[in-house]
Amino acid sequence: MIIWYKFFILFNQRAIFVLKQYIINANLYFLMREAAFVKQNRDKWQEIDIQTKEKDIPAEILADNFIELTDDLSYARTFYPRSQTVKYLNQLTGRYFINIYQYKKKEKGRFFRFWKEEIPLIMYKYRRHMLYSFLTMFAGVLLGIFSLEQESAFASQILTPGYVNQTLENIESGDPMAIYKSSDEAPMFFGIATNNIRVAFYAFIGGVLFSMGTVYILFSNGVMLGVFQYFFFKKGLLFTSVISIWLHGTLEISAIVIAGGAGLILGNSILFPGTYKRIVSLQRGAKDAVKIVVALIPVFIVAAFIESYLTRLTEMPVYFNLTIIGLSALFIIWYFIYYPYYINKKTNETTTKDQVISKP
Repeated sequence: MIIWYKFFILFNQRAIFVLKQYIINANLYFLMREAAFVKQNRDKWQEIDIQTKEKDIPAEILADNFIELTDDLSYARTFYPRSQTVKYLNQLTGRYFINIYQYKKKEKGRFFRFWKEEIPLIMYKYRRHMLYSFLTMFAGVLLGIFSLEQESAFASQILTPGYVNQTLENIESGDPMAIYKSSDEAPMFFGIATNNIRVAFYAFIGGVLFSMGTVYILFSNGVMLGVFQYFFFKKGLLFTSVISIWLHGTLEISAIVIAGGAGLILGNSILFPGTYKRIVSLQRGAKDAVKIVVALIPVFIVAAFIESYLTRLTEMPVYFNLTIIGLSALFIIWYFIYYPYYINKKTNETTTKDQVISKP
């Protein structure tokens, strides 16, 4: 009996020891998980913390950061309910909410901030998508040139026989760009504006097909552009076509490339959701992509106006054409390429100029 009693005591002591070790190991495990969680998000929290002291944070950044912050707080409450991390995130979320509340007072300037801050910051955020869009269309241009060089009949297949025959007749009559005089200005303007916006919409919505629809629109338009320009090159009219076509094409083609970039944003948000659920990633990507497409509508309208009312004026001095082309290119480069870098740098400098925030 005594032996069994001693065995029972020894067994209980061993069980208590094992239980204590389990508790210690479990605590260490959760502490290690919490440390990894803090390390992974510390820089983001510090940047958000700095923003709580700023007054001119764009709404897009406010909304995105607040969503991420509340997600992190929810995660910390679930797994580390009594930790200092939860306390820190609670305080940070409260301060950040004040920024969002104060933003409501600035709604009168919402329209101007859309063009001054939101679109440039979105363009910077997705600058690689824009580059991929450009490269896709450029690849189509090269294929169009190569194909027409190999087979002259390729022009009729791409540009349609009617267009090619009419252009050849115009070249023989001494007015290669006369096709732009074939319709009255107003109907031509509305038709071209509608068509350009439709092409941009197709390039954008094609992203839903895992970006493949967008790639097809960009590549096929690139092939058409390459064939068109090389067709005139073979006729010895490259310069004549450039100063006429790119009068409106500088804005039009650039806008299609940017719309294609919006389509790639949409597609990649489905293909590569990152840490988000796929539907949440799609919603975030679609929101940014739609803003880009909306911003392009005025560009398409101006391009349609130039094509309808100015491109037909083939007797205009060359310097006039080159001036319009140059100003159009300058606008595209400045607003959609340079200015996004500038406004992003300015925003970063504004949010990091204050003192370093203490670590959680």
